[in-house]
Amino acid sequence: METLTEAQQELYDWLVDYIREHRHAPSIRQMMQGMDLRSPAPIQSRLEHLKAKGYIEWLEGKARTIRILADDTHNGVPILGAIAAGGLVEPFTDMKEQLDLSSLFNGPNYYALRVVGDSMIEDLIAEGDVAIMKSHLHSEAVKNGTIVAARVEGHGTTLKRFYRQGDAVTLKPANHKYQPIEVSAIEVQVQGVLVGVWRGYNSVFAPAAK
Repeated sequence: METLTEAQQELYDWLVDYIREHRHAPSIRQMMQGMDLRSPAPIQSRLEHLKAKGYIEWLEGKARTIRILADDTHNGVPILGAIAAGGLVEPFTDMKEQLDLSSLFNGPNYYALRVVGDSMIEDLIAEGDVAIMKSHLHSEAVKNGTIVAARVEGHGTTLKRFYRQGDAVTLKPANHKYQPIEVSAIEVQVQGVLVGVWRGYNSVFAPAAK
């Protein structure tokens, strides 16, 4: 990856520490305070460079969408936290655990989430599995039926199949015990699409010992 300037590295390191501690991205004002700056312009410029160099992903003008894509102190795909496969829970970011899939997924846009819950078991995704996701911040481009990590405003993030019809979005589970989540499209932010699942040998789908 392209190296960072001293100012860019300072902001990047601060962002990594902040997101680890608070489990969410900071506001522009908080970044200004952290960098001891009086204007948002330098922050905006540094963020643009960090995004261009592949260190972060974010929607311009929406600081809370910042996602760390690289961590020079580790190798592998960062496990960023837990993803609900039952109800809706607030997500969190924790890059202490690493899953080294560099030979399979080569690029800064991949990350991993540990599955919690059983609402996707009919798609063979069980609790404890690691869902390999590719960052995706534009729900309009997601094909119906795609398994996504979707954030529902005011609730949290869940792993479900995505369906959109007009201004309505349905997040469908793969377990008949659960009801679909039906919300307005403006309440949903697709954060990533599923590209793979990793499972240890001892899982709910492993055959029982004879």
